[in-house]
Amino acid sequence: MESRKGGIRIAIDRGGTFTDCVGNPGTGRLEDDVVIKLLSEDPNNYDDAPLEGIRRLLSRFTGHEIPRGEPLDTYLIESIRMGTTVATNALLERKGEEIALVVTKGFKDCLEIGNQSRPKIFDLAIKRPEVLYRTVLEIDERVTLEDYAEDPTRHITETPRQDQTPPDAQIVRGLSSEAVRVLRRPSEDQVRSQLQTLYDRGIRSIAVGLLHAYTFPEHEILVGRVAREIGFKQISLSHELMPMIKLIPRATSTCADAYLTPTIKKYISSFQSGFEGNLGIESLRKGGLKGARCEFMQSDGGLVDLKRFSGLRAILSGPAGGVVGYALTSYDPETKIPVIGFDMGGTSTDVSRYDSGRYEHVFETTTAGVTIQSPQLDINTVAAGGGSRLFFRNGLFVVGPESAGAHPGPACYRKGGPLTVTDANLFLGRLLPDFFPKIFGEDENEGLDEEASRKLFEDLTNEINAETVRGQTDKKMTPDEVAYGFIKVANETMTRPIRSLTEAKGHDTSKHRLATFGGAGGQHAVAIAESLGIRQILVHRYSSVLSAYGMALADVVEESQEPESKVWSDGAVKQDLKSKMSELRERSAKKLREQGFEYNSIVFEEYLNMRYRGTESALMVLRTDQAEASNMHDTDEWDFGKAFIKQHEREFGFTLLRDIIVDDVRVRGIGKSFQSLGKTIDQQLKGATPRDVSSKKIYGKSEVYFEGGRRETPIYKLVDLEINDCINGPAILADETQTLVVTPGTTALITETHVVMNVGDVQASDGQASTTEIDPIMLSIFAHRFMAIAEQMGHALQKTSVSTNVKERLDYSCALFDSEGGLVANAPHLPVHLGSMSTCIRTQARIWKGRLKPGDVIVSNHPEFGGTHLPDITVITPAFNNNEVIFYVASRAHHADIGGILPGSMPPHSKELYQEGAAIRSEKLVSEGKFNEERIIELLYHEPAQYPDCSGTRCLADNLNDLKAQIAANQRGINLISALIEEYGQDVVRFYMINIQSNAESSVKTLLKEVSRKFAGQDLSAIDFMDDGSPIKLKISINADNGEAVFDFTGTGPEVHGNINAPEAVTYSAIIYCLRCLISQDIPLNQGCLKPIDVRIPKHSFLSPSDKAAVVGGNVLTSQRVTDVIFKCFQACAASQGDTNNLTFGFGGNVSGELETKGFGYYETIAGGSGAGPEWEGTSGVHTHMTNTRITDAEIFERRYPVLLREFSLRAGSGGNGQHRGGDGVIRDIEFRIPVQVSILSERRVHRPYGLEGGEPAQCGQNVWVRKLPVKNSDRAVSEERYINLGGKNTAHMQPGERIIVMTPGGGGWGPVGDRSKDPKKQDSRHAWRGGSLANRIFTQETSS
Repeated sequence: MESRKGGIRIAIDRGGTFTDCVGNPGTGRLEDDVVIKLLSEDPNNYDDAPLEGIRRLLSRFTGHEIPRGEPLDTYLIESIRMGTTVATNALLERKGEEIALVVTKGFKDCLEIGNQSRPKIFDLAIKRPEVLYRTVLEIDERVTLEDYAEDPTRHITETPRQDQTPPDAQIVRGLSSEAVRVLRRPSEDQVRSQLQTLYDRGIRSIAVGLLHAYTFPEHEILVGRVAREIGFKQISLSHELMPMIKLIPRATSTCADAYLTPTIKKYISSFQSGFEGNLGIESLRKGGLKGARCEFMQSDGGLVDLKRFSGLRAILSGPAGGVVGYALTSYDPETKIPVIGFDMGGTSTDVSRYDSGRYEHVFETTTAGVTIQSPQLDINTVAAGGGSRLFFRNGLFVVGPESAGAHPGPACYRKGGPLTVTDANLFLGRLLPDFFPKIFGEDENEGLDEEASRKLFEDLTNEINAETVRGQTDKKMTPDEVAYGFIKVANETMTRPIRSLTEAKGHDTSKHRLATFGGAGGQHAVAIAESLGIRQILVHRYSSVLSAYGMALADVVEESQEPESKVWSDGAVKQDLKSKMSELRERSAKKLREQGFEYNSIVFEEYLNMRYRGTESALMVLRTDQAEASNMHDTDEWDFGKAFIKQHEREFGFTLLRDIIVDDVRVRGIGKSFQSLGKTIDQQLKGATPRDVSSKKIYGKSEVYFEGGRRETPIYKLVDLEINDCINGPAILADETQTLVVTPGTTALITETHVVMNVGDVQASDGQASTTEIDPIMLSIFAHRFMAIAEQMGHALQKTSVSTNVKERLDYSCALFDSEGGLVANAPHLPVHLGSMSTCIRTQARIWKGRLKPGDVIVSNHPEFGGTHLPDITVITPAFNNNEVIFYVASRAHHADIGGILPGSMPPHSKELYQEGAAIRSEKLVSEGKFNEERIIELLYHEPAQYPDCSGTRCLADNLNDLKAQIAANQRGINLISALIEEYGQDVVRFYMINIQSNAESSVKTLLKEVSRKFAGQDLSAIDFMDDGSPIKLKISINADNGEAVFDFTGTGPEVHGNINAPEAVTYSAIIYCLRCLISQDIPLNQGCLKPIDVRIPKHSFLSPSDKAAVVGGNVLTSQRVTDVIFKCFQACAASQGDTNNLTFGFGGNVSGELETKGFGYYETIAGGSGAGPEWEGTSGVHTHMTNTRITDAEIFERRYPVLLREFSLRAGSGGNGQHRGGDGVIRDIEFRIPVQVSILSERRVHRPYGLEGGEPAQCGQNVWVRKLPVKNSDRAVSEERYINLGGKNTAHMQPGERIIVMTPGGGGWGPVGDRSKDPKKQDSRHAWRGGSLANRIFTQETSS
């Protein structure tokens, strides 16, 4: 079964626009390689680009032309390796196989609801990607986990081995070693009947995703067997594809596999038909002279035989080749310098990282709107590429995310296209028409149109100058400065994901090399490196075809994985894990041996997926060799515990004194393709003897724009340069596929395999920015940098927290403030925090003025001091310069429990603030670097318990850990802003902190002027009611001359003897959110949004309550109603569900006078329907307006808590009817398995969400307690179920077997029923995700050469 050694080796990357082919005649020498680049689609000349590429290579190597259409002889071929966009394109274009989803009864809508969050929080027309399946089949089966992680007793049910368990046992041991309770086994006859009905409807592909199948796959196996017997062609079973916990990503991945694999198989069959002789391992097993290896690149960077190539693992097939290419050619295992990959294409840019000789994998990603749970290379994509469009909006330079695509393409493509990054590079002389193919114009024989780019830049410059003259500066910009400004903004856009990829994981970006590839990367690489502090850039000689070259170098990979649940320890547990690892290793080795690999050419990477108990942030921990283990951990190679602790501390910044849980055992078997790849880049550099390049090699000269102006710049053809040639910048190196810009101060050295660019000192002109005149370019860059700081704080908080609320539900916000507490940048985490945090910071700044010292951190949650409700705790850190506060950073996080009368600290019947938990006015959480743990324990645990019937926090350990995470997130923000000050100077940073607020103010004024014109200068007014009858009344009066407005809430009801009172800060948040939605463009979210607004809230109304009033519902319920009233004034959209459906349950506490009981508290918010609008339908099962928190996955929910989720589905018909229907609410049915206190805090149970313009209102919500009451019976004790309406706000002590059913409201309709004349054209189903991520694969990844 040997492949033909010495035969022709071919590697191909079939991209969206071009197909790249690299062939070697069998020598393995780089100089003998032949590179061919051809169009991926050229139906007039050939049917399949890879086949055409192979034909041309074989013709070249054999010396005679092989006619098109003639079957290609496999005799001379050793191997074909290919990456393809077939699966990606099918996913992007939604052109896969027609499939059915088979799921557990009660969960037919689970993938449509997903995690219930909306993709873009400021889009009123919520668009979520459409599901991949055509229909759903519910199987009447159910299993659950017997034990739960939050059990304070840590009880574990003992189970016998599977081979000792009777077939009808109710409790069995799962593959993860967890005890599984079988509640209902499926009827085979019923399953057969249901599947036969599907088959009769013409469906031939099914995706099976049953609850807890990752650990108990028997029911999926039964469905799969019956489906095969019926004749289904594609049967994707979730436990086979990825046996990891989390139903939604696992089931979605299974759908992707069922949807894409048939398309892959059709393509492979068509591809094979072009050969004389078969392909793949099977062809070699048969012997004879025909046959060749044929392997496809998978998303994880490994190759697989064509017979085993599946849709799920094909999605990143092309980009994975590029990562393999730069990793194997740019990383040296001796020097161990990590590498950042920078792949800039036509519409987006991919960034990745390679270190320690191993690829970085992620196991849950979203591609084209589909969440994939499968090993994939960690590739981050940003929607900025050569084809990204350029705009001047609201005084800011904006790059993308819109792209010109291939048609019409950039302005210079002679198709009337818009200005793009490519045009900017061309106009500035950084892109050379002489080296670009002449394929433009009507006859497709003209070059790039420089005049078109110049004309548009001149027009845009005039527009910018006209607007800035009307603004704050008389300075006029030149077209060169405008074009260069867009280049700088594009570079800033692309550095954000690189910082996230490296710094967010604890790595120092400046200690990396930058490996650039892709058509447009060379024009931006030096600027990107300078911004990141990187000093060396590597450009491989095959950089424009590096994905194809990566295929040639890649290894064959076989993955094996099984779930686990053991607590890590030495002794028996370690031995059990070793045994399981050994079984998986042998499984992978067997598959590789079947593909012709000898055992000595197979290496293994062995992993345990580990996490701390009570958290969900697992880390894939690699088993190191003995030498490395001794060096790193001073221990043996199998001490995964110490390795996990070290990795956790590096990545998250802390460790915990908790049990370590093993979630999965994984083996990655690697069949090595090459033992050596020749000299590494460091070996080449060590032996290099650089010499200045001869002036005779100058191809020409051009006026190229660099920082400060145009400079005469020599141009060199790459083909003319020799090894050891050293070129001093400024210079341009180019060939037909790439252009490298060498900036002043940078040198370029030619080696055997690379161009190595060494970056000199960064030019300091940026640091001398004016503080008297606003530079719109600098304003745009600072807008990016400020927002990036807030985003990175959010990433740090999510990573370092331990609670489900923060880490999984993302119930937090982070922001940056000026020295007075004015909001500068708030990452768009939760809308309800947008304006309210500033109120808190300004208040604290006044309280502590002159009394704070470096190292101090403040904590507060009191409504009177800018808080919203007590569970939202704000942590504030001041930054100093010479003992003067120059800015603040803050983070606000929802803590699952902070005490009070009920678990979860969201009591539905609270009347006084003390009943809702700990109320902290203003305290030092940290004093000069010392964490005040005793005081915070006193505040959270002891003080609340002193009030009648109240307990202190029931989750003290989580509280403390999350507060420390907030401190760490704040410190991250401090460090980033300090670096910004070091780069630009304190005065410049403060200047732009102020002026970014002025920019937002200007945007809001423009909006208000437009609204005034729309409504002919009339006042806008609206009223709506809370369920208790309390009115919210608003009148908006707009001054059309200056763009200012009065928001007058006079007539709003008085303070309530209940908990729907909302602190004033909540109303400010609602106003900022609504204005940002109405502007419908990206603007900085800061204090400037409120400057044109005079907000008048009557004192002692329930929107301005007293300091002791209960407020827990104001933040989560009243805020939604305020939002509805504002949108009603603007006639923007019908009402959404107007609710967040707050559900809490738990037990335990330290109520005064009672024994302390250890327990837990759980909190979730539940989605509903969104309101329809003039041009859109409402969306079902989604969070709206003031919140966007996620729902806990069903399997995680049942693993952590003593519950059974009976149903989570859409509530059909609950949305309001109309020309455009409102979205439907959901049904969430939870059964409790132990006694718990259950509370519901909700609205819209009385007043229906309104429709607009003749649209009908939506249905109200309803909360039902399914109670079990005893029935007298002479023979035995029995009970009956009674359905009891809990109303909108209630609490009950529920017994085992009792349930709560939450039916959430829908959204209102828009327009009269039946009036479809004004219906807009149906929107592209891909609207929610097109323009970012992998959309570049189908358009012009390589068109910006």
